[in-house]
Amino acid sequence: MSHDPSNSRTALRICPLCEATCGLVLTIEGGTVTGARGDREDVFSKGFICPKGASLGGLDADPDRLRTPLVRKDGVLTGATWDEAFDAVARAVPDILRDHGPDSVGVVLGNPNVHTVAGALYPPALLAALRTKSLFTASTLDQMPKHVSSGLLFGDPHSIPVPDLDRTDHLLLIGANPLESNGSLCTAPDFPGRLKALRRRGGTLTVVDPRRTRTARLADRHVAVRPGTDALLLAALVHVLFEEKLTDPGPLAPHLEGLDELADALKDFAPEAVAGACDVDAATLRTLARELAAAPTAAVYGRIGSCTVDHGTLASWLVDVLNVLTGNLDRPGGALFPLSATARAPRPAAPGRGFALGRWTSRVSGHPEAKGELPVAALAEEITTPGPGRIRALFVLAANPVLSAPDGDRLDAALADGLDFMVSVDPYLNETSRHADVVLPPPPPAQSAHFDFAFNTLAVRNQVRYTRPAVPLDPDRMDEGEILARLVLAVSGAHGTDPAAVDALVVDGALGKAVADPLSPVHGRDPADLAAALTGRTGAERRLDLMLRLGPYGEGFGADPEGLTLDRLLDRPHGIDLGPLAPRVPEILRTRSGRVELLPVPIADDLPRLRRALRERREPDALVLVGRRHLRSNNSWLHNIKALRGGSNVCTLHIHPEDAARLGLTDGGRATVGSGGGTLTVPVEVTEDIRTGVVSLPHGWGHHRPGTRTAVAAREPGVNVNQLVDGSRLDPLSGTAVLNGIPVTVAPAH
Repeated sequence: MSHDPSNSRTALRICPLCEATCGLVLTIEGGTVTGARGDREDVFSKGFICPKGASLGGLDADPDRLRTPLVRKDGVLTGATWDEAFDAVARAVPDILRDHGPDSVGVVLGNPNVHTVAGALYPPALLAALRTKSLFTASTLDQMPKHVSSGLLFGDPHSIPVPDLDRTDHLLLIGANPLESNGSLCTAPDFPGRLKALRRRGGTLTVVDPRRTRTARLADRHVAVRPGTDALLLAALVHVLFEEKLTDPGPLAPHLEGLDELADALKDFAPEAVAGACDVDAATLRTLARELAAAPTAAVYGRIGSCTVDHGTLASWLVDVLNVLTGNLDRPGGALFPLSATARAPRPAAPGRGFALGRWTSRVSGHPEAKGELPVAALAEEITTPGPGRIRALFVLAANPVLSAPDGDRLDAALADGLDFMVSVDPYLNETSRHADVVLPPPPPAQSAHFDFAFNTLAVRNQVRYTRPAVPLDPDRMDEGEILARLVLAVSGAHGTDPAAVDALVVDGALGKAVADPLSPVHGRDPADLAAALTGRTGAERRLDLMLRLGPYGEGFGADPEGLTLDRLLDRPHGIDLGPLAPRVPEILRTRSGRVELLPVPIADDLPRLRRALRERREPDALVLVGRRHLRSNNSWLHNIKALRGGSNVCTLHIHPEDAARLGLTDGGRATVGSGGGTLTVPVEVTEDIRTGVVSLPHGWGHHRPGTRTAVAAREPGVNVNQLVDGSRLDPLSGTAVLNGIPVTVAPAH
C-alpha cells in the first residue's frame, strides 16, 4: 500500500513474540501496522528490538490468519459465525463430560498462552469448569525440570531465581543460547547487550554447549560438552567445591537444610570420574569450579539444552545448588528471585506445604503428574488406548503438538481418528488445528492488550508495563478473553450467559479470600465495595487492576495511596521501573521445613540413575542429536512470515567436517537421519560450529501436511525433528521429553 503520512499515527505495544518483552513503537496507517521500532523510552528494553519485533506488522497482516471461526460440517471445516461455533461446543462437550467423566476431556496449553493477557487469565477458569486432570502443556517439552527442582528446593515451583545479569562478575551458561533465543526463564531485553556489558566491565562469561553458537563465540571460554551430560558436569563442579573446601553459602547458611548430606551424595562425581562421559577434561572442570568460587559475584544459568535431556531435573537442581554453595543465591550479582507487580504480596517467613510430585498418574503408562500436568509425550496413547478415562474430547489452546511433541505422526493419527470432539483456539489452520471440529481464531497482536503476567516473575529487573490494543478490534473478530470466557460458559452449562460473568466470578472469589485474610490490607472490608472501586474497560482489565492493587507494590484499596493501580499504570505508558532485584530469602520459601532443602528425597532417589551414566559405554563413532534456535523464529509460530524466512533461518543438518568426511556427506547434499521415532531426509550444512559426534536440527519445522493454510511455511516446509523421538524417553521426575542428546544414525541420502 502507498504511504500516507496524513493518515499515520504511532502506538505503543509490548512485543509478544519471545520472552524478552521489548517495548515497541508501532506505526499505523488506518488500521494497518506499517512499521515497528524499539521504544527508547521503555523503562525495561530502552529501544532494543530484534527481527521478530520488527516484523510485527507482517504477523498482524498475514493473509493466512483466520478471521472468523471454522466449524466441521460433513467432515469439512467451514466458515461459521461465532454463535454457531460456541453452540457446537455447548452441544458436544457437556454430554462427553456427563457420559465419560471429567478426565475424558483433555486440555493442551501451548507456549503462546504465556504471551497474552487472555492466555494467562482464562485457562484456569476453563480447567476449573472441566474439572479434568488431563492437562498437558508445553512445559514438558521445555522448562518443567526447572519448575520441579524449584518446587523441591524452595517449596514453590514458580520461585525460579534468575541471574542478576547487570551486576554479576561471572556468568556460567549451560544449554543456553540467548543471542538467538533472547533469553528464556530469564526475561532480559537486549540479552546480547547485557552480556557484552558484562565483558566490558571486566566480568567473565563461560558457555557450556556442544555448538559454537553466537553466544559461545562471545564467551571468554567455550566448553564443548557432550550433549546430555550436563548434570554430570555440574555434579563434578559441586564435588570440587566440597573436596577443595570452597563452599561458602554466606548469609544463606542459616536457611539451608541437607548441606552435609549433599556432599556425601555427590562424592562419586569427581572430575576425573566424569571427564570421559562429558568429553571435558578434569582440569577444565576443576577450573570452572574454582573460578565460580573465586569470583566476587557469580551466577550459573541453565536452559533448554540442559532441561530436555535424560537428567533434566537433576541438572536444573544442580544449577541452583552451585549458586547456593558459592554464596550467590539470593545475592546481588548472583541469582535472585524477582518480585512481580501482580505477585502475591510478601508474607512473613514460615514453613509451607511443600511441593509434591506424582499426586496422580497418567492412565496408560502411569507417568506421575508434575505441577498438575501430565507429559505431552503421553497424549497420543491417552487418546487411542481404550478403557475408562480415555480422552475423547480435546481443547488445544495456542498449541501445535503435532510439531512440538515427540512422534508427531502418531499424534497426528490420534487426533484424526481417536477423538469425538476437538476445539482449537489458534490464529492458523496448522498441523494440529486442522483436526479440530471448531477453530476459534484470536485477533492479531495489534488488536490485543498486553501484560506479561508470567515473564515479569522472571525479569532481571522489577518493572511493570501495560499496553492497550494499538488498533481497534475488527468487527468480525472477537477478543481472545471473550473467546476463552465463552468457552468456559459453553462447557459449564451456562452457554449464552454474558461472558463478563466469568470475570465477575473470579473477582468475587479473589476478593472473598482477600477480605478473609488477616494479613491482607483489605481484611474485614466489604467485597462489593472493593469490586465497585475497580477500574478498566474490560473484565480482564478489572482483574489486572485487582491484582495490581493487592500486589507487593499496590495501593491496597487505600492502604498505600502512592501504590500501584491500573490507572496509575496507564498514566505511565512506557512503564514503571520498580528497581533492581533484591534478596528475598526466607520470605519466598514454602518448604515444610521453612528452609532451602538441598537434597530432597525425589532428587536423592534419582541420583543412582546419574551414577549409572558414568559407566555407560558408547561407540567411538556414535552420533547424537541436538536442537537449535533461530533468532528469527519461535518454535513453529513464525515460519509463515515472509520477512523472517531465509538467511540462517533454514532447516538444515549441522555436522562437523570430520564427521561429514567419515560418512561421505557434502555441504549442500542430503542426508538421512534416523532414530527411534523414524527417519528424515534433510539438507546438509557442514560447519565447524558444532563439535564432533554431534549433529543439529532446528525445532518447529515440518509444514508439509495437507489441510493446513500456511502458504509461506509450506513452500519450504523443512522436517519435524521431533519425529525422530518416539516419546519413550522422559526425565522421570518432570515427565519432560528427552529431545536433546538422542542417538541417531546419519548416512547419505540416495
